[in-house]
Amino acid sequence: MKSLFAAIILFTRLPLWRIVRVDKKQYAEILLYWPIVGFLTGATTWGTLYLASWVMPLLPACVIAVIARLLLTGALHEDGLADFFDGFGGGHDKAGILRIMKDSHIGSYGTIGLILYFILYVSLLSSFYSLALPGIIIGADVLSKLCTAVMINTLPYARTEEESKVKVLYRKIRLCEFVLVALPCLTALWLMATPFLALIPTLLILTGLRWYFKRKIGGYTGDCCGASVLLAEQFFYIGATIVYTYSL
Repeated sequence: MKSLFAAIILFTRLPLWRIVRVDKKQYAEILLYWPIVGFLTGATTWGTLYLASWVMPLLPACVIAVIARLLLTGALHEDGLADFFDGFGGGHDKAGILRIMKDSHIGSYGTIGLILYFILYVSLLSSFYSLALPGIIIGADVLSKLCTAVMINTLPYARTEEESKVKVLYRKIRLCEFVLVALPCLTALWLMATPFLALIPTLLILTGLRWYFKRKIGGYTGDCCGASVLLAEQFFYIGATIVYTYSL
């Protein structure tokens, strides 16, 4: 249970650290609980969008929903996405990529990447909201984290533990442990009518990212984790948009 609390503390701004004390061992386990945190962040996005759409047009409601999730997460993954674009866009070898991603300053690749990401995010949210299916938004959040966790679990860490931003390395998770977490998650999403066919683009982009990370830096970093989950989520939205476009 403390590992779940550790995941919530790391991946959100909720002040659980005030009432629960976790140590380094629990933080090493959080990869397994990442999808569960997705229910919290996904429900926040959908709930905010649903409530905001009652009092304002859809487009600003979508923007407010995105802002709500950013406030909840502290833009942790978005920071990783910007570093990912800067590092892989401006670096020519492993040392250069890792050095740029370590730099706290944002460059042109990161700036342009975030602008395009948020434009795509808001436009996709607004494109299928009329279907009133929370399973899409919550499902995108949960499944992107689950699939990214499995993908990251198959790669070595590209830095040393001392170079890690959080000073901890994720423990390698056994397949049976992932199954125990995935089954209740998938059951809950099935009850919410999540379009699982939309996973196809998600799996394709994560397969490509895994190959790319392995080839360019020999593994993953925390920034790669954040970038992967956001890109996987957007590709799930793209898949969901295609599924519902051709099913109507």
